[in-house]
Amino acid sequence: MTNRLTGKLFGASAMVLAMAIGGTAMAQDAAVPVVTAAIDTTSTGEASSGVIVLDADARHHRLVSAAGLGGLEVFDLTGARVGAIPAGEAGGLDVRYGFPIKGQAETLLVSTDKTDNSLRFFAMRNGLPVEVGARSVPLGFAVEDVCLLRNASDGGLYAVAVGDGGEIEQLLLYANAAGQVDARSTRRINLPSKIKYCVADDATGQLYASQQAVGVWRFNGDPEADAAPALVDAARLGRISEESGSLALYDGGQGARYLIATDASSGRLFVYDHSADDAYLGAASLTGRGGAAIKEPGALQAVGTPLAGLPAGALLVTDEDAAEGANYKLVSIAAVTGALNLSAGAPQDPRAVAAPRFPAVVALAETAPVGSPGDAADDPAIWADPANPANSLVIGTDKKAGLNLYDMQGRVIQHLPDGKMNNVDLREGFMLGGQPIVLVTASDRTSKAVAIYRLDTEARRLINIADGVQPTGQGDPYGQCMYRSARSGKTYVFINDSNGEKRQWELVDAGNGKVRAVRVRDFAFASQVEGCVADDASGLLFVAEEDVGLWRLSAEPDGGSAMTMVARITENPALKDDMEGVGLYDLGDGRGYLVASSQGNDSYAVFRREGDQAYLGSFIVVADGQRGIDGVSETDGLDVTSRNLGPGFEHGAMIAQDGRNVLPGENQNFKYVPWKSIADALGLEVLR
Repeated sequence: MTNRLTGKLFGASAMVLAMAIGGTAMAQDAAVPVVTAAIDTTSTGEASSGVIVLDADARHHRLVSAAGLGGLEVFDLTGARVGAIPAGEAGGLDVRYGFPIKGQAETLLVSTDKTDNSLRFFAMRNGLPVEVGARSVPLGFAVEDVCLLRNASDGGLYAVAVGDGGEIEQLLLYANAAGQVDARSTRRINLPSKIKYCVADDATGQLYASQQAVGVWRFNGDPEADAAPALVDAARLGRISEESGSLALYDGGQGARYLIATDASSGRLFVYDHSADDAYLGAASLTGRGGAAIKEPGALQAVGTPLAGLPAGALLVTDEDAAEGANYKLVSIAAVTGALNLSAGAPQDPRAVAAPRFPAVVALAETAPVGSPGDAADDPAIWADPANPANSLVIGTDKKAGLNLYDMQGRVIQHLPDGKMNNVDLREGFMLGGQPIVLVTASDRTSKAVAIYRLDTEARRLINIADGVQPTGQGDPYGQCMYRSARSGKTYVFINDSNGEKRQWELVDAGNGKVRAVRVRDFAFASQVEGCVADDASGLLFVAEEDVGLWRLSAEPDGGSAMTMVARITENPALKDDMEGVGLYDLGDGRGYLVASSQGNDSYAVFRREGDQAYLGSFIVVADGQRGIDGVSETDGLDVTSRNLGPGFEHGAMIAQDGRNVLPGENQNFKYVPWKSIADALGLEVLR
């Protein structure tokens, strides 16, 4: 999805920032403390940017320099040159640890190559970078810098390239089976002028970009979320005098997390409280060991790991204009924080890789995007072909345009432009004219009706068999699911209004090859509901009240309105509103699992089907770079089956709506996730 930030946004943000900072802060502070570098490296020739790369043995820590046409040069921390490798015209540079390549956790470097405006990838092996890219990844714009972000929500590693024309391109990194690193674009954000530097925080998922003529921006770095732009500081209207400079992040733990930025015009270093909405804390000037001012600090890197003589770590400063030739200065973090009366805290080791918040699985297939833009795809229903599982079908709603019928490769084999179909469900074995059919119903928001179809499994087509319009009498028919009573053999459909009112209809043979709906029950919830699933064997209905939790009640028409709370959102930290789609995995004999979409944190909660529906755990669906299938986020509807759906889905699947279809950014769609993967992730059973 491309996010375009307009000039109106920039102007409004800058005005708000200026008002917040106040008039006295518009001018530069009259005097600031001076911090002297602890170490000056010897001249390195050209120096565009540098990173300190940590090793298990501190004696083998390295400074890697992007040296323009000199490629990547490697130094020890005294400045002694260790080696160099070709890297085109190396400019921006960043490093992350624990990147998996052929089952091994590697230290990965990414650099920009300005000869063809691409990204190149290197693994640190035996103290030197070794190129491991499958290719030079073209960007299609004049690149200025690159930074890496490990997404805390899913553990994926992303490269963010920024450009001369204001481009911010975010790419998912992955290693293929041959151990080569490649990338796929996931998101593009456009600003109207040059972005010179960027930096990202793995812990918070925040991305910072320095727009040279405007100031420092903060974004949500999760490509499956809104960019949520915020202006941290602005040129001329804030503390930055004319041009915004380089950026770094220091993590000293609670109470000592700082954003560090340079004023490119004055050479001053600004420090902001990263834990308090990047509130301004103070400024300092930098000098080399000999006292010469660093007038225009270049690229920065903050390293929290203690280094020799630097117990709180160092700020690595690129000094392209040093009198003795371009070099790097290592500035003590403790000296910077001490000069500003701040705490250096307890430095955090950047080599520690946090696990995703929930076990992660990937989708094996995805549907074509729906035809409607915006929030359009909503709810799927699965039909399993018992004779030829690979021939199974998925029905999906486009709530702005109708119904789509997909095969197991996600291809559209039928589109019915029948109106705003919100949710869909099906039941097999409905008797129509003495013959069993696959009956499909949907909540039709255009006609405010129950839409009724027959799935012709031979022709692979949906056929409208409603006995005329079947009105719901509701203002906005919304969530929907079906039920086959084991007690009576009758088939029902539940549809709720957006106000929480829910109604139940019996579906009956009208005697003319058509089906009509007969209203048999009304009940209500206190607020918005949508997702629901009926357990045909137990006669129970499970309904997700979006801001409250998951309810259980009778699915029978004489079941009344009594209901029991299964899982309250406020009582389970793994759940975050809205609770949306609900599905059932059938193990037989009344056993199995319920799966519910926890939309607010892009996860799926699993409950035991039987008993009191105990919570068993949650999982997330993350991106698969090799297949080019993104993760799943902001899920509305889902369906689950334990039946064989063909290769890769022999034990069933969860099919879920993807609210943000990236990799690349397209209209919403549905993702196919094997149940076996979910079972392995959470220690669950599969139907055999």
